[in-house]
Amino acid sequence: MSETRVFLLPDLGEGLTEAELVSWHVAVGDSIEVDQPIAEVETAKSAVEVPSPYAGIVAELHGKPGETLDVGKPLISVTPISSGAGVSADDAVPAEPAQPAVVPAETELAEPKPANAEAEAYREEEKAGSGNVLIGYGTPGGHAAAKRTRLPKASVSVLEPAETRPADKAADDLTLLRTRVPGKLGAVISPLVRRMAREHGVDLGELHGSGESGLIMRRDVEKAISAPVVEPAETKPAALVKPVETKPAPVVEPAETKETQGRDARTGLAISSRTPVRGVRKVVAATMSRSRSEIPEATVWVDVDATGLMELREGMKAGGAAVPGLLAFIARFVTAGLKKYPELNTRIESAEDGSQEIVGFDGVNLGIAAQTDRGLVVPSVRSAEKLSARELDAEIRRLTDVAREGKATPTELGSGTFTLNNYGVFGVDGSAAIINHPEVAILGVGRIIDKPWVVNGELAVRKVTELTLTFDHRVCDGGTAAGFLRFVADAIENPTTLLADI
Repeated sequence: MSETRVFLLPDLGEGLTEAELVSWHVAVGDSIEVDQPIAEVETAKSAVEVPSPYAGIVAELHGKPGETLDVGKPLISVTPISSGAGVSADDAVPAEPAQPAVVPAETELAEPKPANAEAEAYREEEKAGSGNVLIGYGTPGGHAAAKRTRLPKASVSVLEPAETRPADKAADDLTLLRTRVPGKLGAVISPLVRRMAREHGVDLGELHGSGESGLIMRRDVEKAISAPVVEPAETKPAALVKPVETKPAPVVEPAETKETQGRDARTGLAISSRTPVRGVRKVVAATMSRSRSEIPEATVWVDVDATGLMELREGMKAGGAAVPGLLAFIARFVTAGLKKYPELNTRIESAEDGSQEIVGFDGVNLGIAAQTDRGLVVPSVRSAEKLSARELDAEIRRLTDVAREGKATPTELGSGTFTLNNYGVFGVDGSAAIINHPEVAILGVGRIIDKPWVVNGELAVRKVTELTLTFDHRVCDGGTAAGFLRFVADAIENPTTLLADI
């Protein structure tokens, strides 16, 4: 019987050191395939499925749902199946008398392969595939349902993976980095496809896969080899891109609450529960604490007559056109304001000698604060200054949806340069928000309500909201912050004029 292999919890990106085990997709005794999803884990960034790099029988599950596991610790133990066991009659390949039996690997085209040297080389690369992938991620396609089977009594020799040359492995790893789909643990290219592309000089980074989640298949490489010219993929504006349909996020049980009969020494009251601070809540707590301790912040605010913006949207609705949400218009004004006042779209970096630099950016990644069941997260619209109000509206909705499903990628959650926070949806007028470190400013928008307002010397009822800007006093003074806030307020009050200029 083959030696049991232990798969360690991989680094799930962004240097995260732990993850909460949400659920197992397999059980002890199940037969699993290479790259089959075996468990769902939740990190401080998102919920992801972890694929197995090994095929065989599940020998042990190292953890229970709800437990927090450290990266690098055992996740699952798998006992490999000898190549003659667990294969259906349709899939089996007759073994030659003096040769070890080889189980044919599943190909993209689902065609049986002859038991020749090429087929054996393919099998060897497929066996080595997941072991070569970075941070434990596997290749897609291993989504077969788990099936229970008994370990075979007799063991048949299995071909070991062929040794990979260092240069080829380095090239494969580089290709993998360029072609892995963010947020999709399984969306990587199989070793066979990578080898075929390398031998024919095909740049996988330029291909658009036809497989699930954009996976580059063998047929995509063959098409690129046969085609003399590869036309660039058509790029559509963000507003016209239909959000990717995703499966509903699995129900996650509330954080484990430990009942206790103890009594609090300070208050004298009985302690009813203890809730561990972990996951997103742990990251939010750390970020907010660091922001408060490092950033000398100041806050300015202004009441704004939003009647003009509301009337503009009503007029667009009457014309039958698709109308962006109010937040999309405000986001458009914010990006224009940051172009005029770039000091608020920066970051402070400290050197080892204690010196500091203000780092500016050529572009705006606009963070949108979103409240989810997992806590407050801030996915960002990349290069938001290049998008129209309609395009911003589509991207904001998409990011909000994936964030609430726990499927936002680390890049989407960690690349912002300025944050827009719409806390008016909670029915409040204002808030001195905490800056999302390492950014240097955050703009909050309160609810829009009817208020008495003086218009042309007369009292009138207008739609009024409050804008609140919290900024890092190290990067600018009150004049810059007030100028930016006034720019956005004027744009809301006179949207038709300012939209024509920006």
